[in-house]
Amino acid sequence: MADNADEALLENTCDATIKSSTRITPESTEEVRKLILQIDDPTFRYAAGQSIGVLVPGPHQFGNEFHHRRYSIANPVQIGNNQSIDLELLVRRCFYLDDISGEQYPGIASNYLCNARIGDKIKITGPYKSPFKIPADTSSNLLMIGTGTGVAPFRAFVRQIYDQHSGWKGNVRLFYGDQGGMNLLYLNDEQKDLSQFYDDQTFKAFSVLTERPLAKAEDGLQDSLAANMEECSKFMQAPNTYVYVAGQEKTAIVLDKVMAEAFGSPEAWEKHKNSLINQDRWAELLYH
Repeated sequence: MADNADEALLENTCDATIKSSTRITPESTEEVRKLILQIDDPTFRYAAGQSIGVLVPGPHQFGNEFHHRRYSIANPVQIGNNQSIDLELLVRRCFYLDDISGEQYPGIASNYLCNARIGDKIKITGPYKSPFKIPADTSSNLLMIGTGTGVAPFRAFVRQIYDQHSGWKGNVRLFYGDQGGMNLLYLNDEQKDLSQFYDDQTFKAFSVLTERPLAKAEDGLQDSLAANMEECSKFMQAPNTYVYVAGQEKTAIVLDKVMAEAFGSPEAWEKHKNSLINQDRWAELLYH
């Protein structure tokens, strides 16, 4: 039987169909897939940057009927009178090591989605509120900092402001780091040329894909930020800049380290960061 947590999850679900599943990283690197989910429920609505939950049927450890995992929606809101809605997800096939046995086990939700075939039905929950909001003032600067598949909400965010907020006047900057072979995650969408949404005068991306042995995604981000410290700190200090941070928790640690150097001390950076937070010009979405 479902416990109370399972019952609560099942109160707000809808069905989605796997419309396509495409590997967007080379075979020699970690597997990341772009999934398109088709939702036929006419009441389903979402905003750019929101997330959905995926329910993986069990039984699972501790007797749970479902395993629940959230994924950011990677495409902007669709405009039109379509009866169905397509959602894009970026899913990295994950594995983890047991701290006691040292054995490797597959991540439940990521492998469930990566193994899904076209036509398969899955249950989703949400959508869930996003910490990232598009400023009302189109002259605002947007500074986005992320690692790995954490950039999924940024893909939706950028596509929406250039596609649906024509004439965006502010500058948009992306600082992105990951391991080698991950460049297709953001800039090179094979199915749709994202360059059509961008304004060459206002949008720039600073991407570093590290190939160093044993290097992590956050190492690439650190290289990206350090190589462009002046550019990043300039926008950090502009009075009309909004800062968005997404990815693993180490993303924030790397950002604090580089910005402390740019601002002259950890204390100076912490003071400025707190001012951004207090002015609602700072938002982050971090995960373990």
